[in-house]
Amino acid sequence: MPTPILFVFAAALEIGGCFAFWKWARLGASPLWLIPGMIALAGFAWILTFADTPAAARAYAAYGGIYVASSLGWMWLVEGLRPDRFDLIGGGLCLLGCLAILFGPR
Repeated sequence: MPTPILFVFAAALEIGGCFAFWKWARLGASPLWLIPGMIALAGFAWILTFADTPAAARAYAAYGGIYVASSLGWMWLVEGLRPDRFDLIGGGLCLLGCLAILFGPR
Protein backbone atom coordinates (compact mmCIF):
# COMPACT_ATOMS: atom_id res chain seq x y z
CA MET A 1 0.00 0.00 0.00
CA PRO A 2 1.42 3.45 -0.86
CA THR A 3 2.85 5.34 2.09
CA PRO A 4 0.46 8.34 1.80
CA ILE A 5 -2.51 5.95 2.06
CA LEU A 6 -0.95 4.30 5.12
CA PHE A 7 -0.59 7.76 6.64
CA VAL A 8 -4.30 8.45 6.16
CA PHE A 9 -5.20 5.24 8.01
CA ALA A 10 -2.66 6.03 10.73
CA ALA A 11 -4.10 9.53 11.12
CA ALA A 12 -7.64 8.19 11.50
CA LEU A 13 -6.49 5.85 14.26
CA GLU A 14 -4.40 8.48 16.04
CA ILE A 15 -7.09 11.15 15.91
CA GLY A 16 -9.77 8.66 16.97
CA GLY A 17 -7.61 7.40 19.83
CA CYS A 18 -6.82 10.88 21.06
CA PHE A 19 -10.46 11.90 20.70
CA ALA A 20 -11.45 8.99 22.95
CA PHE A 21 -9.20 10.43 25.66
CA TRP A 22 -10.62 13.91 24.98
CA LYS A 23 -14.18 12.62 25.43
CA TRP A 24 -13.25 11.03 28.75
CA ALA A 25 -11.11 13.87 30.16
CA ARG A 26 -12.84 16.93 28.73
CA LEU A 27 -16.40 15.87 27.97
CA GLY A 28 -17.07 13.61 30.96
CA ALA A 29 -17.55 10.38 28.98
CA SER A 30 -17.15 6.97 30.59
CA PRO A 31 -13.61 5.75 31.28
CA LEU A 32 -14.48 2.82 29.02
CA TRP A 33 -13.71 5.19 26.13
CA LEU A 34 -10.04 4.74 27.08
CA ILE A 35 -10.02 1.09 25.94
CA PRO A 36 -10.74 1.72 22.24
CA GLY A 37 -8.60 4.84 22.52
CA MET A 38 -5.55 2.85 23.57
CA ILE A 39 -6.19 0.19 20.92
CA ALA A 40 -6.47 2.87 18.23
CA LEU A 41 -3.24 4.55 19.35
CA ALA A 42 -1.38 1.22 19.30
CA GLY A 43 -2.76 0.58 15.80
CA PHE A 44 -1.58 4.00 14.66
CA ALA A 45 1.98 3.29 15.82
CA TRP A 46 1.95 -0.14 14.20
CA ILE A 47 0.72 1.16 10.83
CA LEU A 48 3.53 3.74 10.68
CA THR A 49 6.06 0.88 10.71
CA PHE A 50 4.91 -0.03 7.18
CA ALA A 51 5.90 3.34 5.69
CA ASP A 52 8.25 2.96 2.73
CA THR A 53 11.08 5.10 4.02
CA PRO A 54 14.54 4.13 5.31
CA ALA A 55 14.32 6.32 8.42
CA ALA A 56 11.64 6.26 11.11
CA ALA A 57 12.08 9.99 11.71
CA ARG A 58 11.42 10.77 8.04
CA ALA A 59 8.20 8.73 8.19
CA TYR A 60 7.09 10.60 11.31
CA ALA A 61 7.95 13.99 9.82
CA ALA A 62 6.11 13.31 6.56
CA TYR A 63 3.17 11.80 8.44
CA GLY A 64 2.75 15.10 10.31
CA GLY A 65 1.34 16.83 7.22
CA ILE A 66 -1.26 14.13 6.70
CA TYR A 67 -2.12 14.24 10.40
CA VAL A 68 -2.76 18.00 10.31
CA ALA A 69 -4.99 17.79 7.24
CA SER A 70 -6.85 14.78 8.65
CA SER A 71 -7.38 16.60 11.95
CA LEU A 72 -9.08 19.44 10.11
CA GLY A 73 -11.30 16.93 8.34
CA TRP A 74 -12.15 15.32 11.71
CA MET A 75 -12.99 18.72 13.16
CA TRP A 76 -15.44 19.30 10.32
CA LEU A 77 -16.97 15.81 9.98
CA VAL A 78 -17.03 14.65 13.61
CA GLU A 79 -17.03 17.83 15.69
CA GLY A 80 -19.15 19.87 13.31
CA LEU A 81 -16.78 22.85 13.09
CA ARG A 82 -15.95 23.98 9.58
CA PRO A 83 -12.26 24.85 9.03
CA ASP A 84 -11.65 28.53 8.31
CA ARG A 85 -9.30 29.89 5.67
CA PHE A 86 -6.34 29.93 8.06
CA ASP A 87 -6.94 26.27 8.92
CA LEU A 88 -6.98 25.45 5.21
CA ILE A 89 -3.88 27.52 4.43
CA GLY A 90 -1.98 25.92 7.32
CA GLY A 91 -3.14 22.44 6.35
CA GLY A 92 -2.08 23.04 2.75
CA LEU A 93 1.38 24.18 3.85
CA CYS A 94 1.73 21.06 5.98
CA LEU A 95 0.76 18.86 3.03
CA LEU A 96 3.34 20.59 0.85
CA GLY A 97 5.95 19.83 3.49
CA CYS A 98 4.82 16.22 3.60
CA LEU A 99 5.21 15.92 -0.17
CA ALA A 100 8.68 17.49 -0.09
CA ILE A 101 9.83 15.04 2.60
CA LEU A 102 8.34 11.95 0.96
CA PHE A 103 9.08 12.65 -2.70
CA GLY A 104 12.06 15.01 -2.68
CA PRO A 105 15.02 13.78 -4.74
CA ARG A 106 17.67 12.04 -2.68
